[in-house]
Amino acid sequence: MTAPTAGAASSPTLPAVAAKVVEIRAKSGLAALDLRPVLRALWEFRGLALFLAWRDLKVRYKQTVLGALWAVIQPVTTTVIFTLVFSRLAGLPSEGKPYALFAYAAVLPWTFFAGALTQVGNSLIAERNLITKVYFPRMVVPVSAGLAGLVDLAISFGVFVAMLGFYGIVPSVTALCVPVLVVLALGAALGVGMWLAALNVLYRDFRHVIPFMIQVWMFISPVVYPSSLVPAEYRSLHALNPMVGVIDGFRWALLGTPFPAPALGTALVVVPALLISGALYFQHVERKIADVI
Repeated sequence: MTAPTAGAASSPTLPAVAAKVVEIRAKSGLAALDLRPVLRALWEFRGLALFLAWRDLKVRYKQTVLGALWAVIQPVTTTVIFTLVFSRLAGLPSEGKPYALFAYAAVLPWTFFAGALTQVGNSLIAERNLITKVYFPRMVVPVSAGLAGLVDLAISFGVFVAMLGFYGIVPSVTALCVPVLVVLALGAALGVGMWLAALNVLYRDFRHVIPFMIQVWMFISPVVYPSSLVPAEYRSLHALNPMVGVIDGFRWALLGTPFPAPALGTALVVVPALLISGALYFQHVERKIADVI
């Protein structure tokens, strides 16, 4: 009888294990554009967003003689020019309200929207040094640029309150809706601005497109005229411009003009669509920003 070898005696019998195959696939399409991590990162870096917004404000008015008064001079001057040209010369109606108030109630949200859109659209180019040196969620930059305009809006709103007192008009409880309308204007500026900010990095032509687009956008918004002048068959198309609902909403909330139900309802749909699409496209381009900028 042959004795077993040492190796044979010490080798246990191993159970058979089925091979497990793990297939890893890269996400594509909308599945790769999940906004939940971006939103969590924005919340974690909210302190940085507020710091950048405050820094932008200080830089904007640093070494200026009038300082924050520039936030008042622009809308007041614009309102005076609109009153002289479109009310006195062109004779445009103002829905039974003093034209100066009618125009200023539109200039307030429009100036905020146009300024925020400009700042957001150019924000990545303006912060190129910070973006190429430090890592943080890039969406913080356009968000902080949009938030900075809220202070200017609050300052210029004080002038509107004084104008209401001068004309003896007391707003009703509908004035409580103004913060919601401001959020809509900010959302529209961020939604379109994130598209422009990402495109501005890839194609520098967009820095010339932004001011031209804002100029055209103002004339298709009811800043100097009431929406009632738009022919009825075109009002649904006109309301796709989210600033129509915002501007008419400001006039309704502060001056008591007719409630713009169709335009405001459309804005409540269009603004979230702009925000989501802008954030998705910005997230898609974000991985290239530091290399291209």
